Amino acid sequence: MAKELDGFNFEQRHGKSRVRVARVWRSKQGGRHFIVEWNVNISLLSNCVAAYVSDDNSDIVATDTMKNTVYVKAKECSEQISAEEFAILLGKHFTSFYPQVFTAIVKVVEKPWERVSVNGQPHEHGFKLGSEKHTAEAIVQKSGILQLTSGIEGLALLKTTQSGFEGFIRDKYTALPETRERMLATEVTASWRYSYDSVFSIPQKPLYFNDQYLNVKNVLAETFFGPPEGGVYSASVQSTLFQMAKSVLSRFTDISSIQLKMPNIHFLPVNISSKDNGNIVKFNDDVFLPTDEPHGSIEASLSRFWSKM
Repeated sequence: MAKELDGFNFEQRHGKSRVRVARVWRSKQGGRHFIVEWNVNISLLSNCVAAYVSDDNSDIVATDTMKNTVYVKAKECSEQISAEEFAILLGKHFTSFYPQVFTAIVKVVEKPWERVSVNGQPHEHGFKLGSEKHTAEAIVQKSGILQLTSGIEGLALLKTTQSGFEGFIRDKYTALPETRERMLATEVTASWRYSYDSVFSIPQKPLYFNDQYLNVKNVLAETFFGPPEGGVYSASVQSTLFQMAKSVLSRFTDISSIQLKMPNIHFLPVNISSKDNGNIVKFNDDVFLPTDEPHGSIEASLSRFWSKM
């Protein structure tokens, strides 16, 4: 919120970034352990202008205090909770415990530890690092108003056929040939906003947002690949992105909007020839050069008409 100060508009916030915390829960029956590792970022909007203009720090919540609060609240969570719930918990604490704080923005990135199986049996306390990351951001106001966003970072998807690119603009700068047969690879970054507008309206089902995260991830992947036999044709990354976004909004009524970023990661056909030996390697949809740069950059958002995005 901007404040008029000496004839200028002044806005400020402060917080603590990259607070890393791991929490282990031990099942009372069966000896199974559960772990999360979170990277927490906190930003507080508060009435502490005096610190900027009058050398008066009496209204500042120290960022070291914010860091300590993360560990205290993690300790107080006696039962498993999701990244979304932890972000909301911290936001509620900062806006209710400190009179000066009117809005808290808390982002949590969860490291993908996955339970391992040994001899086909899930291990009680063994984990390996997965790939994509689960993200959550809660913007909590003192009144209880909530903006809740979840997401995925690093969802790598690839299919070796059923993709093409034709009919695009051709001019004197165009060298790319048209094709109905190519590989399609991307690394999806997705974020979706829930329709819950208050900390009092979120579902009370345990680990609800963890289940939703897995469900959304599955829908994104299933739409990208299509049926196990035959798949589905992709006319462009743009077309596939739209179908993925539409599938999520069609499937989950409590999601009001979704944003997808899908770089087109190229696998280039390999043809090698020489003057003396002719074709050393002749491409037949079989040998590719994987590249990660430069790559196409495609992103879009899709929302319901009533969504505030």
